[in-house]
Amino acid sequence: MLAQVFLASVAIANVATASLQIVPGATWTATGSNQHIQAHGGGIIEVDDTYYWVGENHLNGSAFQSINCYSSTNLVEWTFEGELLSLQSSGDLGPDRVVERPKIIYNEDTSTYVMWMHIDDSSYGEAKTGVATSSSVCGEYDYLGSFQPLGHQSRDIGLFKDDNGTAYLLSEDRPNGLRIDRLTDNYLNVSYTTHLFPEHYEAPAIYKQDGVYFMFGSQLTGWSANDNKYTTSTDLNGTWSDWSDFATAGTDTYDSQTTFVLQVGKSVMYMGDRWVSSNLMASTYIWLPLTLSGTNATLTDSSNWIPSTDGTWSSGGDETDPEAEASTSVLSNGAKVISCSGCSGDESVGWIGGSDNGTLEMRNISSEASTTTTIQVRYENGDSTQRYATVTVNGKSQVLAFLPSDNGNTPATSVLNAQLESGDDNVITFSAYEEAYGPDIDRLLVPDE
Repeated sequence: MLAQVFLASVAIANVATASLQIVPGATWTATGSNQHIQAHGGGIIEVDDTYYWVGENHLNGSAFQSINCYSSTNLVEWTFEGELLSLQSSGDLGPDRVVERPKIIYNEDTSTYVMWMHIDDSSYGEAKTGVATSSSVCGEYDYLGSFQPLGHQSRDIGLFKDDNGTAYLLSEDRPNGLRIDRLTDNYLNVSYTTHLFPEHYEAPAIYKQDGVYFMFGSQLTGWSANDNKYTTSTDLNGTWSDWSDFATAGTDTYDSQTTFVLQVGKSVMYMGDRWVSSNLMASTYIWLPLTLSGTNATLTDSSNWIPSTDGTWSSGGDETDPEAEASTSVLSNGAKVISCSGCSGDESVGWIGGSDNGTLEMRNISSEASTTTTIQVRYENGDSTQRYATVTVNGKSQVLAFLPSDNGNTPATSVLNAQLESGDDNVITFSAYEEAYGPDIDRLLVPDE
């Protein structure tokens, strides 16, 4: 949505990236920040064959810190580009403020990128929208101010840009329902209400396919996930169909809340947030294939999958699962095998990192091809903050972040994108980052090819 997204020109479905996978719910480490990506409640806009992901930074709590921008050419490997809006000393962008769900569209007539967002106080009593503009998609934005669109409350918001360039604000108006408001030609204000749904849904996103508008939204259950719904129409003014499930009923949309829908080649991708209300920094991203056929929408659950911009998505395929405590591993400088009731084999390797630089070297990692691939690292981190490790794959190092796991009892997953060589001589080493202790490593899941 947000912009006319021409993705077919992005060549990510070649040999070098064939094994790069999206792993929903994992820790996704950004190059340039070494942190789990902080782009919650966000959206993606594509410019010149590059995807720009813009969202909320919750690294240090729930109050506004910044609106962040990340870039990628393949939807898997992300680089932190900077803050589009930063914390100010006062005002809408000041301390203890709420700035949520930033979305960006491009206005061809004014050559301007326009960002809309939800602006509020900590009690959610203001219910306003804010607007900011920039001449570049990932540059610094000029904040223009906030208001209630057409005098109505507005909380969770979305944006939609139609084929003819007309743009719309999707606005959750608590007293009245969910609004589709037409923006002015410069996209800086609202001109009139196109449609008002009396039903109460938030986190709205619209996607258009073959003349059918799909509106997705979440029920009002606070930070807790629910069975999100969708409705369709061939006219934004209506008539709209009854709201229906698009994920399996009872799964709470695979424990996520809608934030955005994106075309990826011949496929469509659902973007959702898996909120951790007690520690928003640890919230993860649930990106899954979304099948649209006629007026039907179906969300496919997948633990890992491969996006393609010149075809359709595919599953991650078979994997090997080398254990950290295997006899082929070499432990040094204090790293040791420890008991782990939730881990595969009831053991993991702990005491990695620290001032002694405890090191785990996993040898004989097998790959069927010389390619950049996505390896899942299963780990435990019982802290409330991220841990980090320097991970070296065949001599090339990177920093990997590890979010808190389930109270240290159930292994979580961190995504490692690295170059493997064909054969079984690959070596992956976990060691200290800035002398801090890393996570306890359970095992790896390595694609066969």
